[in-house]
Amino acid sequence: MRHLLVFAEREDAEEVADLVAEEFPLAGAPSVVRETLAGEDDAEDAQWLVVVEDPDEALPPEALARLEALAEEYDGWREPG
Repeated sequence: MRHLLVFAEREDAEEVADLVAEEFPLAGAPSVVRETLAGEDDAEDAQWLVVVEDPDEALPPEALARLEALAEEYDGWREPG
């Protein structure tokens, strides 16, 4: 499974990616990517995603809750990918 943490600001995404890598080393280093919203032409509308790979679905529910809490702390949200 892939978890997406969505942010408006690149700095927030990069900081959260560093925190996720520290707190969940078994999940590997998360990727930070920029994604434009569907139908939007303006680069200002692009969002920053922290992609957390969990192919074996090994992250326990408390880890998922922590990912969600981290996203919310930085004005973002978590989506299963």
